[in-house]
Amino acid sequence: MIPDPAHPFAVTSVEEVGWGLLLVAITMTLHGFGMVFTVRVTNIAKAVTERKDSFIAGVGILILASSLILMVHLSEVVVWAAFFFYKHAMPDANTSYYFALMEYTTVGSNYNLPRRLRLLEGVIAVAGLITFAWSTGVLLTLAQDFQDREVKYLELRRKRLRRHDARSNQSD
Repeated sequence: MIPDPAHPFAVTSVEEVGWGLLLVAITMTLHGFGMVFTVRVTNIAKAVTERKDSFIAGVGILILASSLILMVHLSEVVVWAAFFFYKHAMPDANTSYYFALMEYTTVGSNYNLPRRLRLLEGVIAVAGLITFAWSTGVLLTLAQDFQDREVKYLELRRKRLRRHDARSNQSD
């Protein structure tokens, strides 16, 4: 969009806002499916490993969840990169993906969008912040479940040791 001398403060267009809203909606939809999928897969993994009550199995579930969450975020970045490439905002698909990933993670990059799409640099960062917060909530819930299970296991183990010690002291 070429700046209009009569409206020097008009820096966005309705089209740009529309694209931003659509891309955020797509991002959130993908994230919703991804988080439900992550919870379902980890619940299956918990059911399979439940009898083992293993520390390693519990950490493995957290690693599995983290990997799935990473894949969800990377797929969301593909949507933004495809849009930037489609709009000829970046010279090639690789640069589009790099730019989208750096902006989505709020790291930033040496590239900038053309003035007509400049607002989307901030919108992609907001989308990333929102989805990372959601992912953190999911991972925190899974981690809390793991920690609760481990604390329960340790308490049970201490009770057994105390009973064993009490029986040993009575037989002496």
